[in-house]
Amino acid sequence: MKIGFVGAGVMGIPMIGHLVQAGHEVTAFDAAPTSLQRLRERVPGARVGAHAREAGESAEIVFTMLPNGREVRRCLEGPKGLAAGLAQGTLLVDTSSSEPPATRETAAWLAAAGVRMLDAPVSGAVEGAEAAELVFMVGGDASDLDRARPLLERMGHTIIHLGPVGAGHLMKTVNNLATALTLAGTLEAMSIGKAGGLDPSRMLEVLNVSTGESFVSRCKIGQHILPGSFGDPFRLALMFKDVSIAAQEAATFGLDLPMTARGREVWSDATAALGEEASVMALARWYAQTTGVALWGSESSSDESAG
Repeated sequence: MKIGFVGAGVMGIPMIGHLVQAGHEVTAFDAAPTSLQRLRERVPGARVGAHAREAGESAEIVFTMLPNGREVRRCLEGPKGLAAGLAQGTLLVDTSSSEPPATRETAAWLAAAGVRMLDAPVSGAVEGAEAAELVFMVGGDASDLDRARPLLERMGHTIIHLGPVGAGHLMKTVNNLATALTLAGTLEAMSIGKAGGLDPSRMLEVLNVSTGESFVSRCKIGQHILPGSFGDPFRLALMFKDVSIAAQEAATFGLDLPMTARGREVWSDATAALGEEASVMALARWYAQTTGVALWGSESSSDESAG
């Protein structure tokens, strides 16, 4: 099958790789030349387009993996945009973390040109993308999902249909809000323990065999925070964006949610202090700067341990 793919970042490249390994003809594009160079090195079997339109030309199904809904719409528009190369009947599968209202608007815009759309954001992080173990949260018509399912199965192990277009991105918002609040809450709890003399590694050991266990305690804190590496490639600014979408959706539904509101403030302050390019795990650095308690290193409080 001929497939288009726009967004060859840390998630997109392994996803493209799985599709190529499955024997599909993939034409990919990314606005960043460095990303395209990494794609050429890691997936030599993928064809690289000169612009987004080339990724859509002759493709039966096209995937987007971009930072937000605005970037999806931007890549679609214009004479060299993706939509210019899409024939009637093409299916666009947006795996980005996009805003549900923007997704519904884009789907309606594409439908006027005879192009179908699914929103299918993912969970599983880079590790899941590399191992083809992503979870796809899908919004759209069941018939369109049936059409895309064999490709999704090449990139992930769980595919859940949640409702019409926009439902997938709403679920992604729910999932990432829960993750963001869990990470912040776990870091705060561990900061209390560290200040009281508990060893962070032993605290993590207890959390992971008790009721405090979570994805972030199992797969992130010990790997990226306790060593002081903060190497997770998912950016702080993207999590702040996802928490902001959740806060916007809560306001739309007339929900007064204090943890969501305060959580957005925490992620906003951390992003402003550390910069948009910082790793999401650098939230621990922000807590260390504001409390004087660092979860890595041998000291509870110092410029070096908090920096």
